Amino acid sequence: MMGMTDVPRPLVVTSPPSSPTSSVRRLPELTPKTMWTTAAVIAVSTAVAVVGLWWPATAGLTGADLVKARLDALKIGLSIGVGSGGVVALYLAWRRQHSTEADLDNRERALAQQYEVFAHQQAVAATTQAHQDQVAADARADAAARRITELYTKAVEQLGSDKAPVRLGGLYALERLAQDNESQRQTIVNVLCAYLRMPYQLPELPSDEAGSEEHELHRTLVQEREVRLTAQRLLGDHLKPNRGIAYWGELDLDLTGAKLIDFDLAEARIGTSTFRRTTFTGDADFNGTTFTGSAQFPGATFTSDIEFDKTTFLGTTSFGHVTITGDAAFDEATFTDDAWFGGATFTYGAWFDRTTFASDARFTSVTFAGEASFNEANFASDVSFSRATFASGAEFTKATFADLSQFDDATFTAEPTFLGATFSSTPVLTKATVAGKPYEATKTGTAENLKHSQPD
Repeated sequence: MMGMTDVPRPLVVTSPPSSPTSSVRRLPELTPKTMWTTAAVIAVSTAVAVVGLWWPATAGLTGADLVKARLDALKIGLSIGVGSGGVVALYLAWRRQHSTEADLDNRERALAQQYEVFAHQQAVAATTQAHQDQVAADARADAAARRITELYTKAVEQLGSDKAPVRLGGLYALERLAQDNESQRQTIVNVLCAYLRMPYQLPELPSDEAGSEEHELHRTLVQEREVRLTAQRLLGDHLKPNRGIAYWGELDLDLTGAKLIDFDLAEARIGTSTFRRTTFTGDADFNGTTFTGSAQFPGATFTSDIEFDKTTFLGTTSFGHVTITGDAAFDEATFTDDAWFGGATFTYGAWFDRTTFASDARFTSVTFAGEASFNEANFASDVSFSRATFASGAEFTKATFADLSQFDDATFTAEPTFLGATFSSTPVLTKATVAGKPYEATKTGTAENLKHSQPD
């Protein structure tokens, strides 16, 4: 019952990102010595240029020419000094700009590093919280699974009690468990079906001469009958869509060999259903039920009336070799897949009025001891009544036979009625008999009706 939960993975925390390295390197700082040395070099260079131009450029000149030449030499020398100073000034400005850019770059990288550290811390916190939440969720799931297992185990143990009230308590405990836990519903339905499949003897009134043991046995069987009726009612209550939230869904049923009492699944919607060799004591009500999977009733025994009016069979259906000792009503039922009634025995009336057989229908070797009515039935595919026995009236008024219809070796105690029936092909009536005589289309009134209903 308890599913295993995943083992929580260990929490992995990565180390924070390393400090980024600046792509802009700072230049070494200029010392006062370097500054004074540079100024001295510029001054000396200027003086050398002035002196060098002063004497050679003025040699042999006199008067105004001498003055003009010396002034030009002085201007050139000073220009060299000023130019050298300008170069130094540009260099200093470049250094200042470079330092500013380096500082900005370092600030940006420092901020980025802080953001990465913060993001890393947030990620670690989120991972830690997620890990804690997962651990808590796993713990809750484990606790819920253990709780379900404990409740299930206790309820099943109650079903094994020799006291009827305790068994009833187990049934209601399973019902509550299924209502609260959708994943457990099919399992609990399986348990209810298994309980109903257990051997059971119907109670009979003890005779006047019966002793205390027989009375005690009768009392025990009566109590067990109440427990079984409760199990049946729980199935019926929770397999009907009109119950709203109490509906458990299209669950499967396996009641093979069970003994069911006044079984009621009217208006239910269920999945695959198996009733092989099941005994239905009292009426069986399946009116309006939808079987979404296959419905298997082979070898079942119905001791009273059965009702399948407006029932829908979406899967393959088998009523092979069933015994029905009451009336059987299948009016307006729909069989969307193959329907098999081979070897069935209908002790009283069998009613299939306005029933639709969308696929093959087989009534081979069926015994209709009472009236068999297929008025307005629609056989959309092959239908076979080969070797069937109609001990009373057989009505096929306005029935539609859209494909092959076989009545070979069929036995009619009274003349069948095909008034207004429609055949797409000539029905097979080989060796069919009416009241012990060969069925001849030209000698009986009903046969004439059959003949006239065939296409020209």
